[in-house]
Amino acid sequence: MGIEQLLEKASSYMKEQDLKRIRDAYEFAEEAHRGQTRKSGEPYILHPVAVAEIMANMQMDVVTIEAALLHDVVEDTNVTLEDLAARFGETLAGLVDGLTKLERIQFQSKEEQQNENYRKMFVAMANDIRVILIKLADRLHNMRTLKFQSEESQRRIAHETLEIYCPIAHRLGISTIKWEMEDIALRYLNPQQYYRIAHLMKMKRAEREMYIGELIDKIREKLDEMGIQGDISGRPKHIYSVYKKMTSKGKQFNEIYDLLAIRILVDNVKDCYATLGIIHTLWKPMPGRFKDYIAMPKANMYQSLHTTIVGPTGEPTEVQIRTWEMHRTSEYGIAAHWAYKDGKEQGVIPGTFGDKMNWFREIIELQHDTRDAAEFMESVKMDFFTDLVFVFTPKGEVFELPAGSVPLDFAYRVHTEVGNRTIGAKVNGRIVPLDHKLRTGDIVEILTSKHSYGPSQDWLKIAQSSHARAKIRQWFKKEKREENVDKGRDMLERELRRIGQEPSEWMTDDKLLEVAKKFTFNDVEDMMSAIGFGGITAAQICTRLTEKLRKEAEESQQIQLTSAVTELKPTAGAATRKRPTHGVSVKGVDNMLVRFARCCNPVPGDDIIGYITRGRGVSVHRTDCSNLPTDTEGEEAARVIEVEWESAVDANYSVEIEILGHDRRGLLNEVLQAVAETKTNISAVSGRTDKNKMSIIHMTILIRNKDHLQSVVEKIKRIRDIFSVQRMMQ
Repeated sequence: MGIEQLLEKASSYMKEQDLKRIRDAYEFAEEAHRGQTRKSGEPYILHPVAVAEIMANMQMDVVTIEAALLHDVVEDTNVTLEDLAARFGETLAGLVDGLTKLERIQFQSKEEQQNENYRKMFVAMANDIRVILIKLADRLHNMRTLKFQSEESQRRIAHETLEIYCPIAHRLGISTIKWEMEDIALRYLNPQQYYRIAHLMKMKRAEREMYIGELIDKIREKLDEMGIQGDISGRPKHIYSVYKKMTSKGKQFNEIYDLLAIRILVDNVKDCYATLGIIHTLWKPMPGRFKDYIAMPKANMYQSLHTTIVGPTGEPTEVQIRTWEMHRTSEYGIAAHWAYKDGKEQGVIPGTFGDKMNWFREIIELQHDTRDAAEFMESVKMDFFTDLVFVFTPKGEVFELPAGSVPLDFAYRVHTEVGNRTIGAKVNGRIVPLDHKLRTGDIVEILTSKHSYGPSQDWLKIAQSSHARAKIRQWFKKEKREENVDKGRDMLERELRRIGQEPSEWMTDDKLLEVAKKFTFNDVEDMMSAIGFGGITAAQICTRLTEKLRKEAEESQQIQLTSAVTELKPTAGAATRKRPTHGVSVKGVDNMLVRFARCCNPVPGDDIIGYITRGRGVSVHRTDCSNLPTDTEGEEAARVIEVEWESAVDANYSVEIEILGHDRRGLLNEVLQAVAETKTNISAVSGRTDKNKMSIIHMTILIRNKDHLQSVVEKIKRIRDIFSVQRMMQ
């Protein structure tokens, strides 16, 4: 896969000067990445070329393909954004900036860093959709080369892809990328089921293709009689979609009939409906299985007619009918509307497609209303990655809402003022409470009053969408500013007293203004108001206010600690004295208090190291624990001390494991039974199901050593529908 293949694809729709720009970007990227290799051992430049080729398949514009070639140079080489802007222009530099991770900023945890990276990506996407198109292509190629990653990385990346990137591709209507990523993710998360379904589909393929071929011949004959030009083909189901149907509906493979669907592409909408009539004349349609996505397109702009007919052998068969333009949109989604004609870029910006893509604007609003990255990501998942319901106004206007939405969510989706003045609601002509769950097809009428007092605090609990909750909080912030400022000051004073500090010492104008700027507030009153209405907590402000005091306290303790560490460290030639302490001995030190670190929970068989704490003896960690100091010469490194397991350890150790699997009835019982069969005690267990019907089970077990733990893990992995079992590190 080289630059010549990329240029050949691009030449089918680009002019010569644009191909020259692509070659120039390639040469720049090749020089920047020279000497770098991927985990496969291949030159790194092959990755950006592959990403650019995926973009060329979608017939994206020249700037997008240039950005695809250069998307990693800022993150992985010495090239800066300023260099890119000077050489290739501000637009390209902005795209690359949106794709560059926040690696150089210090975060408190990897999770916080990942959430901030997602937040940056979504905001960049809302400003220029091409950012996420390149990111999806980048993730797709990474999934294609996942075999070169470690087993743990494979599962982590596959899970992240299913949770974040596949829903994005779905919302943007890019089915070609979505389907391939889903299938690859399943292959690494549940290889047993993946290969089983693939094998069963292969066995039935010849039989199904013969059956579908007979139906196609009959449809083609009728279309010719009616003078309708159409392309007819059989479309095989993707492995992940079969797997989802089996798990969500509790079916076995032999109960799923629509492994192949018939797709008919015609020239115009009139021919779509005429073809539908022909299909229903030839075979009986199944009641309740007809969907008209042409009259009512999906949120991702997908349009098609879907019907399921009972074939000549009595087998249900799905038929999809659409125009060629609709088909391109179904394959490439929003990318199909980034037209590249006559050497000009026909850009897509938020709002171009009206209400169909209004979630772009909502992401920008969400960014302004949410300061915490984790809360922002939770809101994005809740509002944009969940299933949708479609409801109507009394005039027939359609609105899409997250599944589980209530009339309040609908009111704020119509208009902020409608939401603020809501006093009641009618659904299908009947008055309902504001927490009534809406369903697809409901006709919703919002009752308002000019004399309404506005939202109440209870509305924050009733509203299900983050969009509605943000608007309600915004009202409280604006309407009750003075009250919130006073309330915020009181809350901050109480918090300072709670931690033993005098408010008058800390709540000075200069100190408060310094903290307000750190949290990007305009002034101190804005910060106090935010505390008052719940936009930020008093504890967060206190932590920033007193961080200098904590640093000074730590420095004052360091002198005492240094001498204590020197005494504890064994001298050269000192005899190693061992005393059994929880099965661990400290080399060169006797009578030392030993405890196990809860962040990594070491067990016999793990490689371990000791860390001298302040006043709590030696804390024993696994050598790969992320909480250990990384520098080898600093003061923190001076606290590290050698420890080892006693030769004969007869004790039980607490270990927490996380089990991921597809949610189904009886899964937890099977897991508990599997653990019981290994004669292992369970001290705690909890579970939940996320929006993607993924079961997440946390279990604390008592084990003797690493081998014992491994036997439990392998036993659980053999359970059907289990994706992964991994040991937790807090």
